[in-house]
Amino acid sequence: MKVLKFGGKSLANGQGLEKALEIIRYKKLNQEDICIVVSARGNTTDTLMALLENAKNGQWEEEDWINFKEDQLKPISQYQSVLEDEFKTLKNFFSGVKLLKDYSLKIKDEILSFGEILSAKTLVHLLNHQSLPAKFVDARTFLITDNRFGNAIPKEEISERFAQKIFQEFRQREIIPVVTGFIGATENGETTTLGRNGSNYSAALVAKFIDAEILENYTHVDGVFSVNPEWVEDARHIKNLSFQEANEMVNFGMNILHDKTILPLIDKNIPLKILNTFKGFDQTGTLISNDQTNTSVKSLMLQQDKSLVVFEGRGLLGKVGVDARFFGALSRAGVSVGVISQGSSERGMGVVVDQSDALKAVEVLRKEFARDYDTKDVQAIHSVDNLSVISIIGQKMSHFNQSYNALIKNQVEPLLISNTVSGANVSIVIRKEDTSKALNIIHGELFENPKQIHLAIFGCGTVGKTLINQILHSTYDIVNRKNTHIKIFGISNSRKMILDKKGIGKNWEHQLQNASKAADIGELVKYAKENHLENLIAVDNTVSHTFVDHYEFFAENGFDLVSSNKIFNTLPIHQYRNLRKVLHENNKKYLYETNVGAGLPLIDTIKLLHLSGENITRIKGVFSGSLSYIFNHFSIREVSFSNILREARDKGYTEPDPREDLSGNDVARKLLILARELDLVNEFSDIHIQNLIPESLQHVAKDDFISRLEELNDKYVQLKQSLPPDHVLRYVGELKGDLQKEKGDLEVKLISVPRTASLGQVKGSDSIFEIYTESYGENPLVIMGAGAGAEVTARGVFGDILRVSEHK
Repeated sequence: MKVLKFGGKSLANGQGLEKALEIIRYKKLNQEDICIVVSARGNTTDTLMALLENAKNGQWEEEDWINFKEDQLKPISQYQSVLEDEFKTLKNFFSGVKLLKDYSLKIKDEILSFGEILSAKTLVHLLNHQSLPAKFVDARTFLITDNRFGNAIPKEEISERFAQKIFQEFRQREIIPVVTGFIGATENGETTTLGRNGSNYSAALVAKFIDAEILENYTHVDGVFSVNPEWVEDARHIKNLSFQEANEMVNFGMNILHDKTILPLIDKNIPLKILNTFKGFDQTGTLISNDQTNTSVKSLMLQQDKSLVVFEGRGLLGKVGVDARFFGALSRAGVSVGVISQGSSERGMGVVVDQSDALKAVEVLRKEFARDYDTKDVQAIHSVDNLSVISIIGQKMSHFNQSYNALIKNQVEPLLISNTVSGANVSIVIRKEDTSKALNIIHGELFENPKQIHLAIFGCGTVGKTLINQILHSTYDIVNRKNTHIKIFGISNSRKMILDKKGIGKNWEHQLQNASKAADIGELVKYAKENHLENLIAVDNTVSHTFVDHYEFFAENGFDLVSSNKIFNTLPIHQYRNLRKVLHENNKKYLYETNVGAGLPLIDTIKLLHLSGENITRIKGVFSGSLSYIFNHFSIREVSFSNILREARDKGYTEPDPREDLSGNDVARKLLILARELDLVNEFSDIHIQNLIPESLQHVAKDDFISRLEELNDKYVQLKQSLPPDHVLRYVGELKGDLQKEKGDLEVKLISVPRTASLGQVKGSDSIFEIYTESYGENPLVIMGAGAGAEVTARGVFGDILRVSEHK
């Protein structure tokens, strides 16, 4: 005989009940010998509890009672007399509670038992009506328990004898027994209940008592998963579990089974299959059995609404019996303890309890240690509420470091970490608001799912737009090559922003253009927190002087930073150093390779040389791709300077106002950035800058300046004519002096160099950098390549994003 157990959602009015009847009919048509165990239908138990509380408080509403009856009778509306006696008895109980204004646990069990009784009798009537002979079996006729009302313990030996007598008749006839789950009775006939998910436990006991072939547990889920799919989209379905693994999962919070469900099945080696009522007959489900091949499953279990009770008693060092007093007080108060943390029992400890027990736990402990409070031997007893416990089944502590590091990088700091005596399971206690993020992070580490990186991109100009499209175009390749899924969850310009936790797609420009949400950094950070997004990176592609003021705010709220904006790295040294401090305190990274040399690996090279102890003595180069283009072409072409400048502007090499480039400030900022990579404390005001714009044109309007470009020609013709033979003009930045001191000498100027020199051989808009070191003497390390252009810069920013992602 097979035991089929149906949960509350599987028997709810509508599709659930219809599907359950379908399954039973299918089983009988295939000549299967079956026994049915049922839970209360839908939300019946909750409704009964609410009616009971209302009766106790004298707030009885006849309308609520009528609604309850109508809901129960809906599947058998034409046969209301079937449940008439149950309704009369139930209402008498409520009347008594209303009169006494109180109820005992015994009365509560009597009332809640009607959920399963009504469910079983309804199902029996529907089966008989479909010509499938069925008979109601009240579990109280065979399932004998002690008198712990609300959480009774079955007496299995006597229960099994009674059960075998009752079920003997069903082996000889084609009648389907429909058994009430969740309930039993004392030897005196008093109704008891088995506690949370007790119907699963009842079904396992029935399976054991009748020596069933298998227990099939029909629920609203597809079986057991590596983690609750409602919390983690990438949850993995587990096809097979051993009894031991399933029992571990139940002990650590798997809520689709009673914590004792597995034990009766182990006794008779009866497999358990968890199936989805709503998925029909052809489904895999999860098989739990004694077969231990192909197992060693890893999974995450979650327990919510927990509190940490903290006991600090530094003055009790060396005193015997503190543990006994501590746990004895909790035991006498009926407080169950979960995770335990002890540095030294006489100095302090922390225990995890249900949040509903936290206040009681603190009160009884303060009472127990009242005298120790007076003598100052105990400093504090308090609780930390709103916690969750995540248990990693199959994870050894020695392998937990990756998950732990990933949590810390995402600002999820466990309050406690504990492992079982076997060492095969790790539990962590975290704050409730971190639950979703922590589950996703740990699950990704356990199963090597694609790492989820969440980007917020600010600035949608030429570089920003190019970067967004590069990322969207490369998503699939990065998942395959790097096992990293980069999602853009936020895009913002100076006026509007769009947000999507699932990732913004290729129509982002249209979305942003039609967005109604105003650009607001605070709202964006709030959105990331509310949606528990992990591995956050803020990408600054603006040229804003004010946007960089938000860098510290981003770091403090869990964002790493990537920037093509040069402003921050050239702010006064105290602001620059303060961000470095904030980044360090929050374990965040800040990459800005494109600040100098666009996509060239310059900053990283200088960092490595400096960190390795190499003494860099001088850095010299053509820092500006736009000025490189201008002077490369002006030096060798018979074209006026103004025409070359217009040409560079039209190609997008210069800023819209070319004076941003010609002033030398951009090159100066880049030079200062490199100086600070060498730990120099130079300020922008220390740099000697040759401004290439005549004073008469420095302060006019942009359009006026553009219309007067010809005024530059005479000056640059004279410069060109004064060049020595085979020389060319180059606008260079140079860092020199004793770079072991606090400050170096920084200079930006226009010079002539031999055409054959490395600086003279630069072509197009390329940049070139000569790095002189003590070890290499006068033979510099030369880095040369494309130093301007949206594609190159965006690709460099993309590279920084990937580098940050690797450390997530």
